[in-house]
Amino acid sequence: MASSAAGSELFESYEQDFKLLYNSINQKINNIPTQSGEERKVTLRAIDREIDEATEIFSQMDIEIINMPSASRSRLQARLKTHKSDLENLKRDVKMAASRAPGPTDREQLLSARNGTDLDSAAVDQRARLLMGTERLTESSLRLQESHRVALETETVGASVLDDLRRQREQILHTQTTLTEADSYIDKASRTLRTMTRRMATSRAITIIIIIILVALILFVVYAKLFH
Repeated sequence: MASSAAGSELFESYEQDFKLLYNSINQKINNIPTQSGEERKVTLRAIDREIDEATEIFSQMDIEIINMPSASRSRLQARLKTHKSDLENLKRDVKMAASRAPGPTDREQLLSARNGTDLDSAAVDQRARLLMGTERLTESSLRLQESHRVALETETVGASVLDDLRRQREQILHTQTTLTEADSYIDKASRTLRTMTRRMATSRAITIIIIIILVALILFVVYAKLFH
C-alpha cells in the first residue's frame, strides 16, 4: 500500500509538471502570430524543447502506471490518455500558428475594430463567428489531410498485399499444373506396369505348359524304352 501511494504521488508530481509545460507552451503559441524573424524561431525552438520534455514526462508516467495495482491503473491510464490528447492538440496549434504570417491575431484585430471603430455589435459578432468558422475549417482541413495520408498508406499496403496474393496464386496454379502432369505420368506408369504384369503372367503360363509337355515327352520316351 505504501509503494502504491508513493507511486500515485509521483504520478501526480509528473502530472503537475506536464500542466506547467502545457500552460507555458500554450502561452508561447499565443505569442507566435505577433512575432517575426529570429524572435519567432526562438519561440518555436523553445516550444519544441518543451514538447520533448512533455513526451519524456509521459514516458515516466507510463512506467509508474505499470507498477500500479490494477485497481488504480485504469483510472490513471485514462488521465494520461487525456494529457496526451491535449499535447497533440498543442502540436496542431503550433503548426497552425507557425504557418500564419506575422502580425496581429484575428482576435486582436477584432478587439481593435471593436474599440477603435464604430462597428455595431451585430457586425462584430458576425465576424467573430466567421473567424471561428475559419478556424474550424482549418482544423477540418488538417484532419482531412491526415486522413488522406492514412488512406494513401492503406492503399499502398493493400496494393502490396494484392500483389503478394497474385504471386501466390500463380505459384499455386503452377504447382497444380505440376501435380496434374505428375498424376498423368503416374497413370502411364501404372498402365505400363499392368501390361508388363500381364505379359509376365502369360510368359510364366507358357513356360509351365512347355515344361509339362517336356516332362510328358520324357516320361513317354522312358516308358517306351522300358516296355518295348
